[in-house]
Amino acid sequence: MADRVYVFDTTLRDGEQSPGATMNLHEKISMARQLETLGVDIIEAGFPIASQGDFEAVREIARSVGDGVQVAGLCRSVLKDIDRAWEAVKVAKNPRIHTFLATSDIHMKYKLQRTPEQVLEMAEAAVRHAVSLTPNVEFSAEDASRSDWGFLAKVCELVIDCGATTVNIPDTVGYIQPFEYHDLIKYLIEKVPNSHKAVFSVHCHNDLGLAVANTLAAIRAGARQVECTISGIGERAGNAALEEVIMALNTRKEAYEVETGVDTTQLFPSCRRLAQIIGQPIPPYKAVVGPNAFAHESGVHQDGMLKNRMTYEIMTPEAIGRSGTEMVIGKHSGSHAIKAKVKELGYDLDDAQLAVVFQAVKDLADKKEKIYDEDVQAMIMEKVFRKRDLFRIKDMSVSSSSGSVPPQAAVVMEFLRDGELVEEKTNVVFGKGCVDAVFRCICDVVNVHPKLERYSVNAVTAGTDALGQVSIRIEENGIRAVGRAADSDVIRASAMALVNALNRLMKIKEEN
Repeated sequence: MADRVYVFDTTLRDGEQSPGATMNLHEKISMARQLETLGVDIIEAGFPIASQGDFEAVREIARSVGDGVQVAGLCRSVLKDIDRAWEAVKVAKNPRIHTFLATSDIHMKYKLQRTPEQVLEMAEAAVRHAVSLTPNVEFSAEDASRSDWGFLAKVCELVIDCGATTVNIPDTVGYIQPFEYHDLIKYLIEKVPNSHKAVFSVHCHNDLGLAVANTLAAIRAGARQVECTISGIGERAGNAALEEVIMALNTRKEAYEVETGVDTTQLFPSCRRLAQIIGQPIPPYKAVVGPNAFAHESGVHQDGMLKNRMTYEIMTPEAIGRSGTEMVIGKHSGSHAIKAKVKELGYDLDDAQLAVVFQAVKDLADKKEKIYDEDVQAMIMEKVFRKRDLFRIKDMSVSSSSGSVPPQAAVVMEFLRDGELVEEKTNVVFGKGCVDAVFRCICDVVNVHPKLERYSVNAVTAGTDALGQVSIRIEENGIRAVGRAADSDVIRASAMALVNALNRLMKIKEEN
């Protein structure tokens, strides 16, 4: 019988730390429930000591998921961190404390400013304290791949002896090579006397593009937990992509002889859900789930596919949750068709939410000839999972010119409190371009003038009537907020994205 590999997903912690991937509480819970549907074993929900918002998000996620998935909170090997993490995850039906401490010479000397002996003492104190709170404790030796192997073995033996049931050997900076990582994991499992009492885990970063390769090499060496993120998002170059690891294990079963509890048909829906939440489309050439992953344009390839699809496809799109059929949604679609499409896309909405989506799709159908899956999903994220706003655009007008008159924007803004209209304000401003005029106009009327750090526009679907998805990042006094919106009018989508970001910025200010 094949060994079981446990899947530890850190999309909501390591992934959410990456620039542009910030999520609000509702989005995090939506993503956590999708991960539960996907069948991961552990969800790392966040870093509770980092902020009050992070603490509350971890706690709410812990409350929201069932007993089939563990919920982990990350913490440094510091007693107050561990207590804070436990306070957040203890409401879960299956909680885990995940504590970490650096073990490489460079980290111990320059970051921790501790001797190896002091690090051993810190690790022992941290794990013993965590174990006093819960028997489900994971210890990570940060920068393990650049640590002295002998010292790393001592750390592993010590934390297992103190009660850690999972020991993580991360390639924190994406430095190690697959053959080296294989040998390191094998060395630790063989040399650590009590290694049989714990599950050895790996957490790989993609700085050299080797995160998935290193993860697979570690499994071959005996690691039985993998730490991944959806679509490989994460700090710097990201983490090992969960969907790539899982499909490698499934496609090459004979090479690994292991199994997971992941439902592969939920891989693509999970990646698509994340892309919509963070406003970053799945890249065309992304392995396994990219738009081109199952596209064939070459005549030779097409001929081979027609004769036997296995000539150019080593896995089927159906295996990862891509449908070979298409339900066309348009102005003549009824509520039952849209309800079926929403369910097909992986969302479980109540009747009131479905009514909102139905009307949004109907309104969009008056502007577009054809509605695609991505259009429906964008409407769901825009109309259902948005947080309550302080500002809202009631109406706007933009004029452009190729002559001496600069572009002009006029907006009517609604100011809200607890969802109720308080007042309306109108403003008219000239700008260097249409988007600049709109942004200046909105910022002036709400009296908030942040710096625009990033502005990107992507066509969600094909065609001249494509839905434009705008993602922006703003900054004011060191506080950053991301805004996203989608509309068939790119200028309107830009305005909506800015207002979305301004609302988030004000919410962050309130929480701080």
